[in-house]
Amino acid sequence: MSEPIRVVVTGAAGQIAYSLLYMIAKGDVFGPNQQLILHLLDIPPMMGVLEGVVMELADCALPLLAGVVPTADPAVGFKDVSAAFLVGAMPRKQGMERKDLLSANVKIFKVQGEALNNHAKKNVKVLVVGNPANTNALVCSHYAPSIPKENFTAMTRLDQNRAQAQIAARLAVGISKVKNVIIWGNHSSTQYPDAKNATVEVDGTKKSVVEAIANNDYLNGEFVETVQKRGAAVINARKMSSAMSAAKAASDHMRDWFAGTKDGEFVSMGVVSDGSYGTAKDVVFSFPVQIQNGQWKIVQGLSVDEFARGKLDLTGKELLEEKEEAMAVCAAD
Repeated sequence: MSEPIRVVVTGAAGQIAYSLLYMIAKGDVFGPNQQLILHLLDIPPMMGVLEGVVMELADCALPLLAGVVPTADPAVGFKDVSAAFLVGAMPRKQGMERKDLLSANVKIFKVQGEALNNHAKKNVKVLVVGNPANTNALVCSHYAPSIPKENFTAMTRLDQNRAQAQIAARLAVGISKVKNVIIWGNHSSTQYPDAKNATVEVDGTKKSVVEAIANNDYLNGEFVETVQKRGAAVINARKMSSAMSAAKAASDHMRDWFAGTKDGEFVSMGVVSDGSYGTAKDVVFSFPVQIQNGQWKIVQGLSVDEFARGKLDLTGKELLEEKEEAMAVCAAD
């Protein structure tokens, strides 16, 4: 067993964390031999609920869980952490304008960014799950200047998992047979789920998804729309937002960041854009990435057709608008 690492989960009394904490504590993320100390951060009114979560973690009797630190104090929550799952955010309420949502979240992610800057390990890996995740990640990084920008990422893995599941179902193959589906851009309804660079194994033969599905109208229409609107469909059915699937995606994202991707395979992560594929620089944009030794690298040279180009431009425009609004709030602070 290795020395325990410290891992913080914010919004720790919430729905997503309820599934996520178990996945982390039983070894799904950092491996079967990595002990850890979980820091559970939430707001003061949630401390009673958090107490119940702490009891449940104890009752799971998990061998890798070396300690639990429940707190409402960001200084305690982020102290010496190697990994941060920023799940807690202000949800969009009915009638709320996007700028109001951004403004509320800037306040939250300013506090968390400063706490990371002052208390976390300098090589901490930060995953923002709370929406609007891409811009929240950008704001968080802005307030943590001593931590490298590439250590701040936003979760689009849920969208990737959704897209992969749609293709697998369409072709009636196992989920593991579909590789390299991409999510471009923002984790919002402007995201572009792209299966045109993906591959699938059908009856022992590997081929492109385009060839296997042989229906461009589906790939440009129903497929894209289903993935874009999946979150809303879950809310409609469950009367609550995605929790179990979001927790699994957060677990997948951080596992691959720590363990690396397999040869020839890539995953989607919201990362600070360097302008690859003609995207706007210095926004957190979802790209296909490959990961080695804890470092991600944007996959280059993939084909982007005219349809995809339009989608990338649209989602990039939204991210620039969000950035402008968020940075205006930061400047006025």
